[in-house]
Amino acid sequence: MKATSSLHARLLYHEGMDVVHRFALVLALTLPTLLPAQDSSSKSKLHGKPVPAPRQTAETIYRNADFAFTYKIPYGWIERTKQMQDDSADPAKSRLLLAVFERPPEVTGDTVNSAVVITAESAASYPGLKTAADYVGPLTELTTSKGFKSDGDAYEFSVGASTAARADFIRTTGSVTMRQSSLVILRKGFVICFTFIAGSEDEIDELTEKLSLKP
Repeated sequence: MKATSSLHARLLYHEGMDVVHRFALVLALTLPTLLPAQDSSSKSKLHGKPVPAPRQTAETIYRNADFAFTYKIPYGWIERTKQMQDDSADPAKSRLLLAVFERPPEVTGDTVNSAVVITAESAASYPGLKTAADYVGPLTELTTSKGFKSDGDAYEFSVGASTAARADFIRTTGSVTMRQSSLVILRKGFVICFTFIAGSEDEIDELTEKLSLKP
């Protein structure tokens, strides 16, 4: 138990301003504003300025050859990967691989803005980390610190011929429920975390089904 607690402390320390800040940013962008949704017949506005409507495109596929996985980005979703990346971060230790949202984060609404965020963290920075399951404890501490509650115990989750450690979380604000599921794998010395945020279990299932892991 003492060794496990020490590992958790090291993980939290190393993630510090990087992953914690990223989780806070993602939650801020996905949480509903609880304001009336914008009129779809007119341009949305941000601080009085018109925000261009997102361009509808066919479903695209994000491919990552380094870590051998692909993700089918839902039709019409908005990518914010470059805007959320930290250029000052050491690429050998931390990478934001993909950040996509159901609607532009600037547009207010009264529902959860579903999202998919994929990150890679160097396992070498975390002495004692041997399996993907070892990352679930610190991940749970980070997520629950943002107001979420664990939705059951972590478990192994099959993605094609591969498996990942999975942890589910839930957060209720008024009448709105937000769900988060995170899948964790270890590859090439990196911890790869796939985070899915949506308003229902069915939506979470649809998002996770778009992930493909090669053995």
